[in-house]
Formats: sequence, C-alpha cells, structure tokens
Amino acid sequence: MIGIALMAAVDEIVFHQILAWHHFYDRSTTDVALMSDGLLHAAEVVILIAGFFLFADLRRRGTLARRSGWAGFFLGLGGFQVWDGLVHHKLLGLHQVRYGVDPLPYDIAWVAGGTLLIITGLVLAWRSRHEGAERVDDAATS
Repeated sequence: MIGIALMAAVDEIVFHQILAWHHFYDRSTTDVALMSDGLLHAAEVVILIAGFFLFADLRRRGTLARRSGWAGFFLGLGGFQVWDGLVHHKLLGLHQVRYGVDPLPYDIAWVAGGTLLIITGLVLAWRSRHEGAERVDDAATS
C-alpha cells in the first residue's frame, strides 16, 4: 500500500503539478481535471496512512518481515506505474503521459520503468522467501 501511494504521489506531484503534462482525467474541462487530481491525491493520502498504520502494527506485534516488506514496497511502486500506463493511459484513455508529442516513447519509458520496479520487487520477494521460516526456526530453537 505504501508503494502504491508513494508512486501515485510522485506521479501527481511531478507529472500533474510540476511539469503539468497531464491530469488524472483529461477528457473534460480544466475544472474537472483539477478535481480528478484532488481526488487522486485524497485517495493516495488515505492509502499511505492506512499502509503506515499496517506497517506500525506489524512492528508493534514483532511480526514485521523487513525483506518481504521491501519486496511489497517495490511491487506496489511498479504495479501502480504499469497499471497507470496500461489501463489508465491506453485501455481507458483517461490521460496520456504527455500531449503534443509522439506518446510512444513516453509510454514505453513509463511502462518500462514500472516493469523494472516490479522485477526489483520480485527479486526481493524471491530472496526473502524463507524469511518467515527463519523466524519459526529461531523460535523453535529458543
């Protein structure tokens, strides 16, 4: 959840606000586009807060699997990016990465960046696959 929310925030802050390349929903008026950005921002904040509450609860209970957590973080980052690039940009046509230029290089970079983050998450998940078993083994030998 934290990875999804953080990538949504990066997308909104960098591409919607700083560069002003697009809004979450660009198929209507500027007012609707700005409102859609506000709704995206509200959703990302709620998801970020919920993710940190879940993270804090895992730490409090002593069940936080750090390596698995990092894997989930990168999977969330990449998952949001690829979902945004394929579903929002192409399938639903809510917006493009950038207007007034050939979108293909931007689309490729957008989805490739997300795919690299997903691959990073998968590698981390693979490397942490025995993390829970290590805790069980440690508890059994104590």
